Amino acid sequence: MSDIVLETSGLSRHFGGVAALDNVDFSLRARELRCLIGPNGAGKSTFFNCLTGLLRPSDGHIFMRGEETTGWPVHRIASLGVGIKTQVPSVMDGLTVRENIWLSASRHHRQTDHAERRTDEIIARLSLGPISHNLLGRLAHGERQQVEFGLVMTGDPWLVLLDEPAAGMSPEDMVRISEILRELNDTAAMIIVEHDMQFIRSIASRITVFHQGRVLVEDDVERVMSNPTVRDVYLGRTA
Repeated sequence: MSDIVLETSGLSRHFGGVAALDNVDFSLRARELRCLIGPNGAGKSTFFNCLTGLLRPSDGHIFMRGEETTGWPVHRIASLGVGIKTQVPSVMDGLTVRENIWLSASRHHRQTDHAERRTDEIIARLSLGPISHNLLGRLAHGERQQVEFGLVMTGDPWLVLLDEPAAGMSPEDMVRISEILRELNDTAAMIIVEHDMQFIRSIASRITVFHQGRVLVEDDVERVMSNPTVRDVYLGRTA
């Protein structure tokens, strides 16, 4: 049996006469961590948004664990066991850290005692105990990001889709987030859209480079970094 858990075939998305995504074939294996990179307008975010249900493809197909999910809304994709973190925060500033995580856990664990237990597990795993009763709106950016990862983790996802998780983080925060992602990757396949190359080096073994709506290169990190075509279109000759 194939261990491919996510696959796209001929995936395209047009905005008027512009092809933001052009006939993309892609596959991801179980417990694989793949970073998507590319210059602005390359198509990586459009690809991510089609996977998560934020955008409906103009053409092509998406399969998750063999089931076609093309055009499904976000909530239906999440119900398959897919954890999604977009650039738009999905947290509630007026609630505490614990309340935010408990609300997410209660969606996946209908019995109250199960939701409570999962909330405790996530708080312990992310070392959020000292701030668990703080209002989310009063937290630093890195702490908020960790809480958002907690929301993703409450459903024990087999696939995690993350859009720029390191954006705006301090070097210390990045180290902590790298550790969390590696832990998640023990049980879940992951796709991460990211710009920070140092952060990518710390978490990824394989990269997909988008350019002009298509996949330009797929290879391991060091080969991608040394690829002259990638350096020209994205990294720059001095990278």
